[in-house]
Amino acid sequence: MNFVKAEFIKSAASEKDFIDDGLPQIVFAGRSNVGKSSVINRLVNRRNFARVGSMPGKTAHVNYFLIDKAVYLTDLPGYGYAQVSEREKSRWARLMESYFAKELITLGVMIVDSRHKPTSDDITMAGWFKTSGKPLIVVANKADKLKKSEIAPNTERIRLTLDISEEVPLVLFSAENGLGREELVAILTESVQRIER
Repeated sequence: MNFVKAEFIKSAASEKDFIDDGLPQIVFAGRSNVGKSSVINRLVNRRNFARVGSMPGKTAHVNYFLIDKAVYLTDLPGYGYAQVSEREKSRWARLMESYFAKELITLGVMIVDSRHKPTSDDITMAGWFKTSGKPLIVVANKADKLKKSEIAPNTERIRLTLDISEEVPLVLFSAENGLGREELVAILTESVQRIER
């Protein structure tokens, strides 16, 4: 699967706009300030493909990118940090709840900050992915900022906090320098192929 062959399809502001055409959907989720757009940009090798905002919380819709004309990369609204109104936060929450209820997920990709313990919002999102019954991959972004001595304890802390087994791939990633990109592409490609068989 060629992630460089990527095109933006649409933004969905409500349930009626969700894409449900039978193509697999790799669903990306993460906190507003975790660098989700930067991870997507690194994955497709384009600088400004998914918009990167100076203010966290720019992704207010469900955004669809078509990869290699074969699979959607579905970008959910960031959660947690964004300095927006409670009304807007609750709108995002309803949008995500309705997305999960539609059972459109093929594969979940949850992005966390490799430097910190996952938040209660991260734990909630991991729970939603687990409830979906679909495979999950955890991407620990900002790994370029870790010391070597921090890698093992931090990845263990992420697994324990999110309550994920050793079977769930955990990819150390850096949107900054490309660490983990090839590994993530390989895991995503293999996972989608396995699901489609």
